[in-house]
Amino acid sequence: MRDILLMGGGKIGETIGDFLKATGDYRVTVADRSADALERLPAHPRMETRVVDAADPADLAEAMRGKFAVLSALPYHLTVGVAEAARDAGTHYLDLTEDVASTRRVKELADGARSAFIPQCGLAPGFISIVANDVASRFDTLDTVRMRVGALPKYPSNALNYNLTWSTEGVINEYLEPCEAIVEGRLVSVPPLEEREEFSLDGVLYEAFNTSGGLGTLCETLAGKVRTLNYRSVRYPGHRDLMKALLHDLRLGSRRELLKDILEHSIPATLQDVVLIFVTVTGTKRGRLLQETYANKIYGREIGGTFYNGIQITTASGMCAVLDLLADGTLPQRGFVKQEEVRYADFIANRFGRNYAMTDAAPQQGSQQGSQRGEGRAA
Repeated sequence: MRDILLMGGGKIGETIGDFLKATGDYRVTVADRSADALERLPAHPRMETRVVDAADPADLAEAMRGKFAVLSALPYHLTVGVAEAARDAGTHYLDLTEDVASTRRVKELADGARSAFIPQCGLAPGFISIVANDVASRFDTLDTVRMRVGALPKYPSNALNYNLTWSTEGVINEYLEPCEAIVEGRLVSVPPLEEREEFSLDGVLYEAFNTSGGLGTLCETLAGKVRTLNYRSVRYPGHRDLMKALLHDLRLGSRRELLKDILEHSIPATLQDVVLIFVTVTGTKRGRLLQETYANKIYGREIGGTFYNGIQITTASGMCAVLDLLADGTLPQRGFVKQEEVRYADFIANRFGRNYAMTDAAPQQGSQQGSQRGEGRAA
C-alpha cells in the first residue's frame, strides 16, 4: 500500500481522495491549511487529514516524510513551493496546474531529481495532450493539430452562459496569461480570449477562443513536426465577449481577488455539467492528406455511491490514472515526465482512465477511428 500526500481539500482534492482510498492500494493524507475544509471530508480507515500550510517549507517537508508521492490539487500559485519540497524530500510529484510559468519551474526542479515530476495531470492540460499525441502519432507527416476542451453547464441560465465547475483562480489565470501556439511552424505567443471561432457538435453551437496552459508541453514535443498547433477553450456563444468586458474594459484583470470574489458570489456552481473534448488532426498517411477527429462528451454520474460532476470525474481520473501508471512502473521513475509520454492505450485501460470512456447520459461521441462529424464552422 502506497502512502500519498494529497495537497488540497477542495472539491477536486476530495474527489481524488475518494477515488484513491476506495482502491485499497493507497493510504491518503489530505492536507490543507483550512481545518474547516478538512472537517468536511468523511472519515475513512485509509484516509487521514492534516493541517499544512503550503507556503511553509518546513511544514511541507514534515508532511512529505515517508510518502511515495505528493499530489497537488492546490491553486496554481502554490504549486512551485510543493514541487520544491518534493525535490528536497525525494518524493514523486504530480499536479494539476495550467500555469505555464509554474510548469517551467517544475521542469527545472526535475533536472537531476531522484524522483519523478509529472505536472499537468488533469483534463486540459493533461488528457487532452495524451489523446492529441495518440491521434497525431498515426500520421506520417503532420499539418494541423487543433485541441478544444470545455467544462460547461448542461443548462446555461445566466448572461455568461457559464457555471463555476472548477477552480475560479484557474479560470481567471487561463483567461489572462499568454498562450503558446505553433503558427506556420514557429512557436509563438498569442493573446488569450482572441481568435474566436464557432463550431457545431451534435446540433449545439459553441464558441472557442485562446486560453493559456491547455497545450501543456505539446508545443515543445511537436516543434518542427507540425505547421499549426493550438488550444482553445469551448464555451457557449456570448461568454467570451462578456469576459473581455469584465477583464479589460472594467480592468478587473488587474484585480484578480476582486474578480474571484464577484464570480464566486454571483455565478453558482453546478453538478449538472458536460465536459467536451474535441481534437482534430490533419496530415498525410501514405501520401494522402487526411483528417482524424476525436470527439467525446463526459457527463456527471454516480461512482461508488457518490455523484460527481463531469469536471470532477475527468480531472480526478487523470491524476489518479497517472499515479497508478507511475506506481506500477509504466512511467519513468525519475526526472520530468510529459503528459504525452503517457500512452493513450495504457491510460484508457487503467481503472481510472476508463472513466473517460464512460458516460451515463449519452454514449461516447466520436471515436479514434477518424470520425469527422462536428467540425462545423470551426476556423
